[in-house]
Amino acid sequence: MLTLLFDGLAYGMLLFVLALGLAVTMGLMNFINLAHGAFAMAGGYVLVVLMHKHGWPFLWCLPVAFVVTAGLGAVLEPLLYRRMYGKPHLDQVLFSIGLTFMAVAAVDYVMGSSQVNVQTPEWLRGRIELGSGDWSLGMGAYRLFIVLVCVVLTLALQGVLNKTRFGAQLRAAVDDPRVASGLGIPVNRIFLLTFATGSGLAGLGGALGVDVLGLDPSFPFKFMVYFLIVCAVGGTSSISGPLTAAIVLGIADVFGKYYVPKLGGFIVYVLMIAILLWRPQGLFSRERGR
Repeated sequence: MLTLLFDGLAYGMLLFVLALGLAVTMGLMNFINLAHGAFAMAGGYVLVVLMHKHGWPFLWCLPVAFVVTAGLGAVLEPLLYRRMYGKPHLDQVLFSIGLTFMAVAAVDYVMGSSQVNVQTPEWLRGRIELGSGDWSLGMGAYRLFIVLVCVVLTLALQGVLNKTRFGAQLRAAVDDPRVASGLGIPVNRIFLLTFATGSGLAGLGGALGVDVLGLDPSFPFKFMVYFLIVCAVGGTSSISGPLTAAIVLGIADVFGKYYVPKLGGFIVYVLMIAILLWRPQGLFSRERGR
């Protein structure tokens, strides 16, 4: 029981890291970026290429995956995405889905369509056993590593968004870009840094998820729904909302697939519908002025 609970927690934490960038762009920039999964896929392939073809250590590849995908986001934001700010959400959805199809086709052509995996370091392959009997707790070393990374990211982002000048400028730029610009806030630069950070977080999540989720060109489509569920259920007005939603959904998914494997992800979707019927705005959303 406790082992399943921990596995669900680790899976939820991974979903949180993957969906965090989408929550940032949706909640703080009011932009629906369904190509978010393509950045996660890019981060995963950066890790695979560096480890398989260049022999880089696993831990070195994680920050590189973040930097590369953040750089990609920093290039695409002024080139493509900035033109879509303020457009109807349907236009944003169609635009980002089109980018996703293009990314999937490009990766399939360059990397092939087969699923790839990575060999994690020896110290991340072990297992920690606590207790005995029905209430024993078995923690995989890699899943424990994912949990620790998620905790560090959550604390860091909460601090940046709530206690720094950048966080205050970002909230002002989102609430009224014209007034913020008149006050001397560099709105375009703020949006660029925010989008790049969200893309980098997606790439980091994709790199972390290769060993757990696998990786192939269809990755953005397979997990797009999960990213959206985390944002819809948790809300996007804070970091704690998507975190809570990801943990709840991760635990529900693991327990459901263990006890009722024939239902697959059915339980997650039932839980999502029940929560959204109860709180359509999400668990932690609040009304914001625009």
